[in-house]
Amino acid sequence: MYTIEEFDKEKTRVLKYIMYKKRTEQEIKNKFSKTIQENLLEDIIQYLKEAEYINDKQYIEKFVNELIALKKLSIKELKYKLLSKGLSKDLIEDYICNNKEKLEQYEIQSATNLAIKRENYMEKEEIKQYLIKKGYKPENIEIAIDL
Repeated sequence: MYTIEEFDKEKTRVLKYIMYKKRTEQEIKNKFSKTIQENLLEDIIQYLKEAEYINDKQYIEKFVNELIALKKLSIKELKYKLLSKGLSKDLIEDYICNNKEKLEQYEIQSATNLAIKRENYMEKEEIKQYLIKKGYKPENIEIAIDL
C-alpha cells in the first residue's frame, strides 16, 4: 500500500510529464514503471484517465492531425507511428475506419507531392516502386501519378 502523500507526490510528477506534452497511457507506464510501484502507478493512471488528462482516442486524433500538417506519409506509416506510441491496435483501426475518406485524400495528396518532387530525376515506374515501399496503396499511387 501507499499513503495519500505518496499518491499526490507521484501524481504531480506524472502530471508534469504529461503537461509538458500529451502522452499515451503506454508512454507513461514506460517512463515511470521503474520508479513508481505498480499498484500506485495504475491508480495514478486511472485517476488521470477519469480526470481526462489521459485520453488515447483524443491523442490519436491530435497526433494524426499534427503528422498530416507536417509530413508526407502513407496511412500505413501513420499507423506504425501510432503503434510505436503504445496505442491499442483497435483504437487505431477505429480511428482509421471513422476517418477513411479524410485519410485517403491525405494519402493521395501526400503521394502526389512526393511524385512531383521526384519526377525530374526518377522514371514513373521508379516513383511507383518508391511509393509502394513507403506503404502507399497501389490505387492511390495510380491516382497520384495520373494527376
